[in-house]
Amino acid sequence: MSDETRPPLPPFTHETAIEKVRKAEDAWNTRDPQRVSLAYTLDSRWRNRSEFVTGREAIVAFLTHKWQREHEYRLIKELWAFTDNHIAVRFAYEFRDDSGRWFRAYGNENWHFDANGLMAQRHASINDIPIREEDRLFHWPQGLRPGDHPGLSDLGL
Repeated sequence: MSDETRPPLPPFTHETAIEKVRKAEDAWNTRDPQRVSLAYTLDSRWRNRSEFVTGREAIVAFLTHKWQREHEYRLIKELWAFTDNHIAVRFAYEFRDDSGRWFRAYGNENWHFDANGLMAQRHASINDIPIREEDRLFHWPQGLRPGDHPGLSDLGL
């Protein structure tokens, strides 16, 4: 185990689990692979759709490639369930591809944290649905979702 910490630390309460989810959402909305990777253990293991990724260096490479093809990416995460050192979230994000087509991706993630609050495992199941530009729901300026922007439940997603 390293001496790095990423509060809030397990065991999670309802409040700290919500805080952890929002911090993850905020980091991903920066679209900065290096910054995002720091929330994971050095040997973190991911299953993302049908891809398997291990370690921070591979996470950075994965996210770099992801955000090179997912333009105008905007993400909302919502707590689904939690235990001492596990959190389950549901999420949706919108993006357009190189040809200008818009998509909304829906998914669920299961997270396992070490004692320092770093994510050791991430299992993500994701489905992309094509949407029309006029059906987009995530309209904040690129970056962090404003505090007054509706969440997934508020949007009926």
